[in-house]
Amino acid sequence: MFDWNDLKFFLAVAERGSTLAAGRALRVSQTTVARRLAALEEATGLILFDRHQGGYRLTPDGDALLADARRVGQAGEAFQEAAQARVRSIDGTVRLTTEDVFANTLLAPMLAELHTLHPAIRIELDATSDLRDLGAGEADIALRGTSQSAPAGVVGRRICRNDWALYCSRGYSDQHGVPRTKSELRQHAIVGGGGGSLWRAYQRFLQQHDLEGQVAIHQGTSTGLLMGVRAGLGVGVLPCIVADGEADLIRCMPPVREGQHDLLLLTHERVRHLPAVRTAIDFLYERLKAHVRTLEAAQAA
Repeated sequence: MFDWNDLKFFLAVAERGSTLAAGRALRVSQTTVARRLAALEEATGLILFDRHQGGYRLTPDGDALLADARRVGQAGEAFQEAAQARVRSIDGTVRLTTEDVFANTLLAPMLAELHTLHPAIRIELDATSDLRDLGAGEADIALRGTSQSAPAGVVGRRICRNDWALYCSRGYSDQHGVPRTKSELRQHAIVGGGGGSLWRAYQRFLQQHDLEGQVAIHQGTSTGLLMGVRAGLGVGVLPCIVADGEADLIRCMPPVREGQHDLLLLTHERVRHLPAVRTAIDFLYERLKAHVRTLEAAQAA
């Protein structure tokens, strides 16, 4: 069985008379065109072109198959146009919930790209530290860090470990240094807060290490934590998937890992096959995984 993709090389050479001209039209090398033609001839068992110094000329077999090849090419173009039309026509409202720091950093540019590709999909973004009940229909998609098994009916895709660590800005480090141990933190200002369950976990960590008295400012949201650390107000806890991508932030010490905490993209069986939800979750998964791969490559370099 021949590769259907090779028909476009056959058509390009038949219409332009040479592999060089065909390669220019298809934006590939002349060698690639010649190789694909040879593969097509081998697969079909036919010599399709006579090779001459002045160019390529169809053989009787090639000429006999030209009309069929053109019909296949036209059908392929029609298929592509129909598929693109269906993509453009996907519409509906998708309710997305996540921690506000993820919404305002990672997801903002991704959602702008999603809108460009699928303008008929309307995103309702619920940036909150409160957990929404996907089973009860409070949201369609959730980007959440969790160490718990998903409730019945909730399905998810793993993005990465949901690591959070202490960071400071480069400006802060120039003035005060970088704390590398928990005991050194007692000599530094701490940006506290974050809201909801995040602050409860963060506060427990500070209390456990007798650091709550070092809190110089309390932020009401996780984005507030990021803004405070960026501004040089002190050392604060941030998600590694966000902070490791910021050149002006320094990770002070490794993340505290108590159990397996993963960052998951979640939805419910009830809505997962709706075209708008499926399109949004597939898009976000691919972009988030690409972001993680970029961070991992930078750390390995």
